Amino acid sequence: MKIFYAVQATGNGHISRATQLYPYLKKYGEVDFFLSGSNATLEAEIPVKYRSKGCSLFYSKCGGLDYWNIAKKFKPYQIYKDANELPLQNYDVIINDFDAVTALACKLQKVHSVQFGHQASFISEKTPRPESRSKVGEFIFKNYAPAPQNLGLHFQSYDSFIHPPVIKDEIVQATPTNLGHITVYLPSFDRQCLEKAFFSLPHIHFHWFLDTVKERYTRRNITYFPVNQKQYNNSLITCDGIITGGGFETPSEALYLEKMILSIPIKAHYEQECNSAALKSMGVPVEYEVKDDFNLVIENWLNSNVIYPKVKANTIPDTLEYLFDTYNSN
Repeated sequence: MKIFYAVQATGNGHISRATQLYPYLKKYGEVDFFLSGSNATLEAEIPVKYRSKGCSLFYSKCGGLDYWNIAKKFKPYQIYKDANELPLQNYDVIINDFDAVTALACKLQKVHSVQFGHQASFISEKTPRPESRSKVGEFIFKNYAPAPQNLGLHFQSYDSFIHPPVIKDEIVQATPTNLGHITVYLPSFDRQCLEKAFFSLPHIHFHWFLDTVKERYTRRNITYFPVNQKQYNNSLITCDGIITGGGFETPSEALYLEKMILSIPIKAHYEQECNSAALKSMGVPVEYEVKDDFNLVIENWLNSNVIYPKVKANTIPDTLEYLFDTYNSN
């Protein structure tokens, strides 16, 4: 078969998932990847044949969305042009991980597709939501990258078409240890927003991954790292706990390793608010705003001794067999 796989490149999670799936997909045929978006820092170790700036989210300095930058870089005509030029008729299977360009291309060219990934799970009303639902957020879930077929991924199987998260081989095969440090991965926060809190806890060592850092170095109780997959995996596997956003891939890996998690969802980011609702139901503490007492929040979290349920890792061959079987039946 010829397989077209669209990857949303707002953030690194979608790229990480596609990289993990690629060796398994190759067993089904030739795979061409389409990278859509312009706000990922992780190097794509997959054969990217097509690219588009697509639609991307951009962040403010301290945990919010940069609406001006999002609007400035949104180019409707270019998106339509890119969608019209994608040669989807040449492919037997179209897999879309929440990309609007590919969804539009499928509509224009009248080809079948499957929405595969975390966002697909929100098609189900059974998937956790915050107490206050966003009408705009719900509209985006259903209309940003629609497909006639959906195969979702989430922390738990909230519905029949929702499967466990795809966990990297390096994480699945690892033996977790605790070297005492706290891993920090918060792409929507600049250094000045959090350094003061971290420095005020000199007895805690932080491994902080930032896209503005080019080489590893240490200052006081913080070791700064570039966004590097190998170094990040090692830090997560050996950490005491992780402070991260309200995304999906990072909390999934931490839950699989049975690590402590402190989640800080991006402000007004509805998907992350939904993820936070799911994490809270599992006992994971969630902070919606970083205030002057954030150092106390960290200490209270580390002293909480809460045990979270371990998530299952996706059995990738079974999930892909299900995907292709149901795709062919449609």
